[in-house]
Formats: sequence, C-alpha cells, structure tokens
Amino acid sequence: MNRNSNKLRDAVVIALITSAAGTGAAVAQETSGTTNLDRISVTGSRIRQVDVETAQPVLTISRQDIQNQGFSSVADILQNISAAGSPSFSRASPLTSNQEAGGSYIDLRNLGPQRTLVLVNGKRLGISPDGFQDVSTIPTVIVERIDVLKDGASSIYGSDAMAGVINIITRKNFDGAEANFYTGQYSQGDGQKETADFMIGFSGDRGSVTVGAEYHKEEEVWAKDRPFSIDTYPGIGDGGAYSVVGQWGNWRTGTTGPWQAPNRGGTALGPGQFHNQTADDRSRSTEQMHLLTPLERRSLYVNTNYDITDNVRFTSDLSYTRREANRQIAGYPLQSQATGVEAPMSADSVFNPTGGVSDVNWRRRGWEVPRTTDTDLTTWRFTASLEGAFEIGDRYFNWDAGYLYNENNVNITNNGNFYTPAVRDAVGPSFVNGQGQLVCGTPGVGGQPDSVIDGCVPWNPFAGFGTGAVANSLDDPNVRNYLYREEHATGKTTTNNYFANLSGTIVPLPAGDLGFALGYEYRKEDGNFRPDAIAQSGDSTNLASGPTEGSYAVDEFFLELNIPILADLPFAKELTLDVATRYSDFNTFGDTTNNKFGLKWRPIDDLLVRATYAEGFRAPTIGDLYGGASQTFVTGFVDPCDSVYGSVGGSPQCLAAVGPGYRQLQQGFIPTVGSAAQSPVPFVSGSNPLLTPEKSESKTVGFVYSPSYVSGLTVGVDWWSIRIDDTIVSDSANTILRDCYVNQVLSRCDLFQRDPALGNIVGTLTYGNRNAGYTETEGFDIDIGYTMETNFGRLTAKSATTYVGKYESKTTNEATTVPNQANGYGSNFRVRSNFNLGWSLNDWSVNYGLRYYSGTKEPCYFDERCSLPNFSAPETQGNIDPQNETGAVTFHDLQVTYAAPWNANISVGANNVFNKVGPAMFAQPNANFSYYGGFDIGRFVYLKYNQKF
Repeated sequence: MNRNSNKLRDAVVIALITSAAGTGAAVAQETSGTTNLDRISVTGSRIRQVDVETAQPVLTISRQDIQNQGFSSVADILQNISAAGSPSFSRASPLTSNQEAGGSYIDLRNLGPQRTLVLVNGKRLGISPDGFQDVSTIPTVIVERIDVLKDGASSIYGSDAMAGVINIITRKNFDGAEANFYTGQYSQGDGQKETADFMIGFSGDRGSVTVGAEYHKEEEVWAKDRPFSIDTYPGIGDGGAYSVVGQWGNWRTGTTGPWQAPNRGGTALGPGQFHNQTADDRSRSTEQMHLLTPLERRSLYVNTNYDITDNVRFTSDLSYTRREANRQIAGYPLQSQATGVEAPMSADSVFNPTGGVSDVNWRRRGWEVPRTTDTDLTTWRFTASLEGAFEIGDRYFNWDAGYLYNENNVNITNNGNFYTPAVRDAVGPSFVNGQGQLVCGTPGVGGQPDSVIDGCVPWNPFAGFGTGAVANSLDDPNVRNYLYREEHATGKTTTNNYFANLSGTIVPLPAGDLGFALGYEYRKEDGNFRPDAIAQSGDSTNLASGPTEGSYAVDEFFLELNIPILADLPFAKELTLDVATRYSDFNTFGDTTNNKFGLKWRPIDDLLVRATYAEGFRAPTIGDLYGGASQTFVTGFVDPCDSVYGSVGGSPQCLAAVGPGYRQLQQGFIPTVGSAAQSPVPFVSGSNPLLTPEKSESKTVGFVYSPSYVSGLTVGVDWWSIRIDDTIVSDSANTILRDCYVNQVLSRCDLFQRDPALGNIVGTLTYGNRNAGYTETEGFDIDIGYTMETNFGRLTAKSATTYVGKYESKTTNEATTVPNQANGYGSNFRVRSNFNLGWSLNDWSVNYGLRYYSGTKEPCYFDERCSLPNFSAPETQGNIDPQNETGAVTFHDLQVTYAAPWNANISVGANNVFNKVGPAMFAQPNANFSYYGGFDIGRFVYLKYNQKF
C-alpha cells in the first residue's frame, strides 16, 4: 500500500473518532509533501471545518466529564445541565401510564421534549407516535461525548430542532477491553441503582469492531418514605392525603346524609354493623404509591468499520435495548355513582346493608389490588453507510450515503382496574341457590327456574381487613378474578431513513476556501398504539382511549455554505458567514423551507464574537394527526348561532347555516335555558389531520473570550431568543364554533356538520389539537472555564449558568387575550447554574459540584403559606393574584477517585452530599407530589469501579 493511501486511511480514522455529525470520512490532503488532517465535523454543521468554535453555541460533555459525575444514565447527565428544562415525564410521576411511561425525555429551554431533537452520531434517535425520543435507550458505556447545540437547527437537521439539538457521539475504533461497575443507594436505604457494563474492541489495518454491553437496574422509592411525598400538603393540617374513598367501604341511601362505614371486626352485614364515617375510616393513597418508579435495562451496541478500498469505507452501528419499567399507585377509588360505573348496590343483594329496604350508593378503594403498569420497550437500531473521499483538481470532497432503521416495540400491561360490567353484576341482585351457593341473579318464582348470571361472583364491598368474611371480599381470589381484567396495550414505531451527502470546498476566496455541503434525505415514520379492547370500550376504570395508527414521509434537500469574508487583518483575524437552507416536502401538510445564517467574527486572537438567526419547524406527529378518538358529551357547549343566547345569532352566516329562529338543544333535545349546556349528541375528541407545522425563529448573539494573559481561562456569554408560532395546542368544540361564526375563520367550519333532522343543531364535530398562539422565551447562557497547573496538582473550574428573562405564551389567536407569563413560576426557574471544581495529583482526584435552582412562585393554597397575598402583575390586569414564593435550592455533589496500579479507577461519592430537601411546591410541578420532579430526593451514595485490560 502506498504512502498516500496510508495517510488517507489514517485521516478517515481520525475524523471518525472526532465526528459529531457522522457525515462522511475525513480527507487526507497532501500538498507539497504535507498532509492536512485538521478538518473535522462539528455539531450544527455538515461542513468539515478547521475550528471547532463555530457561530453556534455548543456545550460539549466529554467522557471525562461524565466519569467525574455521580450520575449513571445519559438522561440524568442531560437533565442536570443548566439549559435543560423540566423533565416531561418525571419518574416522580407514577400517575403517568401512557406509552412513554418509564422513559426519559430531554427538554431544552422548557419548550417541551418534542421540540428538542436528539441524534446519535448525527442520525435521529427513534420516536414514539407522539414524537418523544427516549434517551434512556442509550447506554452510558458507549458514549464518547455529548454535544448540546443550544440553537435552532431545522435547516441542518430538519423537523423538531427548534429549541436545540443533542448529539450523542458513540465510541469507535476502541482497542482493548474495559469493564465498569456502579452501585449506590439513598441514605434512607432505598432506591438502589446498579450498572454493570463491558466494552471490547479490535482494530486492524483495514477496519475495527467495537462492542459494548450494559445492564442497568434502579429500585423503587416509596412515597410513604419521604416527608414531602407522603402528604399532599406537607406541614398543613393532616397533610391532605387522606381520602374518604378508603380501604373500608362506606354507603348511604340517596345523595344526602352521612356515609356509613363498617364496624371493625364486625360482620359488615345489616344496619347495626355500621357507623357514621369518621377520620379513622379514611385511607392515605400515598402509602401505596411509588415516588420513584423502578426500571431495568439491557443494552448491546456494535460498531464496525471496514476499508473496502483506500478511498471507500463501510461503517455500521447496531444497537439493541430492552427496558422494563413498572409503576404502582393506590387501588382504584371506586364510586357507584361515578359516570361510567353507575352501579348502586341492589336492594336484593345479599350484602345490602339496609336489609333489602332500598338500593344504596357506595364507595370503596380497591386497596387489596393496587394499580400497576408494566411497560416493556424493545428498541432495535441499525445504520449502515458507505463514506469516503475523492479529488478533482486540487479540491477534495467528502461523501457518504447510507440507511438508518429504528424500531420501537412497546407492550404495556395494566392491572388493578375494575371491569365495570362485572361490578354492576357483583353488587346487583344475589341469592343462595338450592345447592347452598351464593350466586348473582334472582331466584325463580312460581316454579320458574332461577335467573343466574353465569360466572358472576357476588361482592361485599364493605368487607375486608378483618371486617366481614373473607369469602366474597376483595381478599377472595374468586372475586378478584371476576372484578379485575388484565389489560394489554401494544405499540410499534419504525423509522426508515435514506441519506446522501457531499461536502468539500469549491473555490478559493481571498480569506479562505468557500466550503459547502449538500444532501438529500428521505424519511418515513410509521407508528401505531393499540390499547386493550376493554380500555377502548370504556368498560374499565382505566382511562378510555382509542387506537392510534398512521404514517408520514418526507423528502428533504439541504445546502450549506461556509463563506470566509476576511482573514488575518487588523480587527478581523476572521470574519466568516454561514448560510444554510433546507427544503422539506411532507406527504401530510405539504412543503416548508427553513433558512439559517451565522456570523463569526474574531477581531483579535483572544476574542470570538458570534451571532445566528435560524428558522425552524416541528411537523405534526403521528399522534397529532392520527391519534385515537373517543366520544364525549361536551359540558358547557355554546352555539353562537342560537337565536336567544347566541353572540352572533341572526348573522348572515348563521342564517345561511340554520335559518331564522334557530335554538340550540341540550340533553333531552330541548331548547337551552342559558347560553351553555351539555350537548345532546356526543362529539368526537381526538386527533386533527388538518394540523400544520409549528414555526420558529431563533436568534443568538454572544462571545467567547480566552485571554492570552490568563492561560487556561475561557469566558462565554450568549443571548438567545426563541419564538414559536402556530403552536399545536388543545382545541375545544366552543373554540371551533366561535372561530367559524365570530372570527370568520372559514376553514374551521369544516370540522363540524349540522343535522337538519335535529333542527340544524351541530350533529357531528371532531376536535383535538389545533394550531394557535405562540410561545416565546429568551435569556442568557454564561459559561466560564479555568484550568491551572500547580506544584500541588491540576485545578479545574467550570461554571455554566442559564438566566431566563422571558417566557410567555398564548393558546389562542385572539388579539385581546393576555399572554400567560410563566417565567419564575412553577418549574420555570429563572436561573439554573452548575459549578464544578476539580483537583488531581498523581493517582488521586477530587471533583466537587454545585447545582443551583432559583426560587419560583406558585398560587397560594393556604393563608399560612402565602408570602405575597397582594401580588399583582401586568398579566393579572389589575386583579390581585396571591402567590407564594418558594426558596432557592442548591445541591452539592462530591466524588473522590483513586487510580490503582492494576490499571483500575475506584471512585466513591455522593450526590446531594448534605441531604438537602427542596421546598414544598403544592402545584406539584412535573410530579404527582408537592415536590418538583427534577429535585434530588435524598443523599445518594455510590461506588464506581473501572477496570481496563
């Protein structure tokens, strides 16, 4: 093999190691006996560049940074950066039981995880039908580094890159073997986490193979074991977590009068066995709930590279992940009068406490059978591409072409929900038949045979826990088997992505070469989610939902230019303009073009000034377009065309639609007696196939200063602003009709039809999400880094702070609506800041970290917790809106590492070393408890062991 070929192969290997976008092999340029190996790919651009500092703000988390922390998952690492928003589905939210439950989703700028794009080696991570990308499917062992692009990038990567991009770069060309073990638990003795992983790699003259495997397990933490989660309102009265629908059933006749609870240890049969319900007859649901839900994950990753020729390389990634997650909440609080249940205990039930005088209404929590959801997710991901380089004249070009396939399969098993038809039968008429068996139904009269409900088991909801007989209580397995049905839901999403890219330099300019990148991508997303037939029918106390199934496809072309304008001049060591555009053609809503401009100016060697402007978009997801629908009778429905109460009754458009004298009808098909009433026919709530993309504009201006007179110091400050228009928000029947007749948005009139046979009332109407309003946020990122070598060791200091100056939104297009101000409220922290201090000398190193959250405000729930009782602001329009300020909180982390002589590293440490507890937040932001879902829940002590072979 000749000398040039060897250098070309070496260049490809170097670029693959450092590649962030995965857009092709590096170029070895040989001119006058020298080789140029310094052009690499960086996140946010597909053009290979010499300088990793670009016009775009990028945070890089190296593998060493990861090892210096005490977090054991990619999700935990990312959720603790200062630019991250609140976790969308916190594992402190056990009430979440959708198909995303158990996963981890990253939300930059608090704009929602669906507006943050996650890449692996520059290629999209798979999505759920609702557009969520689960980073828990990525094992930490395979991560080389993580790039966080804090800027819009739809012109580079396409849909969803509105708030930013997270690019996870995996390890490649690994030689040798490495094993890691991690274990830890909270100082309360729970929540144990374990990770065991192994990586092995081989490389030769023409290629390499890298294999990584990981096992990860996290145990549950119970809500009853933390003071901030056992009560709904910690520190207020009895805590507010007790429910009158408790584990001891209670009843009453009619809708008034005291509820009757069974005497403990009694028979729970007959009026004399009950007493007026007291506080002792309540139950605290948090005693059966997870605070932190458990999970278990197994992962395998394989990377291969092979030089087919000296100029063409084959590369592929294969990964497999299986994640099993579980959540538990208290048994279902069943109420006989609830809509969809409607199961009063029959006067003819053997267990009727009135002795057969009358039917009774009753309440009972299924304490014996807590509700559980087991989510099993399997993910397969495969990429394969050919990449290489070629030369035309004295110009070198990089190219790559390949394919990506991602498949997610989810199986969800729900237990603990009542099957309502069985409940009605079990508390209906019952009797003892001629064989002495207690059965459901009525005895025969006048020689007629008994009327028996086959398979039915009578139920006494007032028995249990030492009261009444075990037989026919929820402790009776026959009763459980009859009243409960295990429900199964399945889902599958697939991504098929073909891509081809070309990059290089075109012509020389006075300040340097004009760089370019262009390419084409085809992507198709298929997704479905099928709830259990019982859940779809509405015959379960589980939330009713319909199936989701659909797909969309997109063809995309992009062009990017890197234009050097000035170089090596006074006050212009460098001035470069970046321009990018992307055309996307979807088979759902049509096409969209998004552009981006970036300017990089280096007036002196020590200072970089940068600015960007980017257009972005987010396409409607499969769930948005084809989500499951359900019927509902809309409460408070208003028809603007009503001739008596309608706001535009008698208008030309209304007269054309309904004629003169039209009346809106309510339940019973009688005219309404007010402006709003429940609709007499059900409307369909679900998806909206007419949705269009959200659109965004992003701006950044900032600088990076690295003074030559202070070696090792770097200061970066960036102002950022993001505005999203045509946001996809929840729609309503009233909004649709108001837009049609009052606001004259004629396209909205297509969402419903009137029924002439029913007097021209709205007979069919479908609503779901819609495009309306906007969300706008802006702020500053401040990053400071310093490294110093001393006689007593190497010192490093890093600080990253995000300050949010504005966060407002509207969910309507009406100009008179006052925007909602969220900055500094709930989980929208005005300031998040991280500070890390490191010291290393010989075989020892110490890392100390701070994680700071500023205080926020929430509505006053109680007078004794109301620090701002007279609060008002412009958005309250002169009204008093009492608020309570919650204090700021700082968590401290510490890790000590010893490099052992047998090629091992041993680390011990603690996250939240001082066992800090955050403030109670009664609004329950990102959690189902009065505690922010992103806060630490105790001191977590851990041990890490790394062995290299």
